Amino acid sequence: MNENAMNNTSKTSWDRVDAMTEADIDTSDIPPLTAEFSSKSQWWKPIISLNVPIQIDPDTLDWFQSQGENYEQKMAAALRIYANAHRA
Repeated sequence: MNENAMNNTSKTSWDRVDAMTEADIDTSDIPPLTAEFSSKSQWWKPIISLNVPIQIDPDTLDWFQSQGENYEQKMAAALRIYANAHRA
């Protein structure tokens, strides 16, 4: 992390944001949700994770670790997507 990153202060006027009403918020740049979006969306309930020892190629582990601190969750999500795509 950059040493100066911790010294940056927000230039956001939080008092102005707190005073805004729904009508004050410009949402014109947000595209509408389509039927296609709804058909592809999925509701999922978080489940309790299991710790399971598995063997992973070093280059695959390196790639996931390079994705950030929560690489384990990203690996679990990738496995879930793969499993869901291959369910009968």
